[in-house]
Amino acid sequence: MCFLFDGPEDAGCTILLGHGAGAPMDSASMNAAAKALAAAGFRVARFEFSYMASRRTEGSRKPPPRAETLNPEYLAAVTALGANGPLIIGGKSMGGRIASMVADELLAAGKIAGLLCLGYPFHPPAKPQQLRTRHLADLQTPALIIQGTRDEFGTRDEVPSYALSKAIEVFWLEDGDHDLKPRKSVSGYSAADHLKSMADKVSSWAGELRR
Repeated sequence: MCFLFDGPEDAGCTILLGHGAGAPMDSASMNAAAKALAAAGFRVARFEFSYMASRRTEGSRKPPPRAETLNPEYLAAVTALGANGPLIIGGKSMGGRIASMVADELLAAGKIAGLLCLGYPFHPPAKPQQLRTRHLADLQTPALIIQGTRDEFGTRDEVPSYALSKAIEVFWLEDGDHDLKPRKSVSGYSAADHLKSMADKVSSWAGELRR
């Protein structure tokens, strides 16, 4: 399994990130998030699920499988990484969703400290009735979801009505889309502003986990 690394090797905490359903680990949004977190002092590791990795090696366009079938691959990534010190797992969209489905198992085994989701896909776009939240109601792992207020996978108007575990904190970025990007002409915020706010929030939240 191949990883992309950002941030200091001797960081006090490592963050493992999986990618979204349609874009690889080095997509523009993943690159931006990883660099922002690295600038905040984290060691960031990114990996690809096999269907996405095969697009590089075989030139195929394999569609993503059902998310839950990728759970073993996320567990394998944690083992292959072999992080020293505290580990937070998560990812962009689908990557964060898969991490959320294996988090409690890893927490119980003492392998992770928390869960970080960047743009959680609470439901498919334009299908708010197809919720992907059942397992989140009883989540035991301390979790932080960074969500744009106009994310079509779950807006600020929708998410407060969901049954979510008290272990989950949702941090909202004003006018952010599914990639956390705002419209500066509307919100007054730039993408760089939101990336900095995201990284600062993750830093303070992770600090509380380690106390």
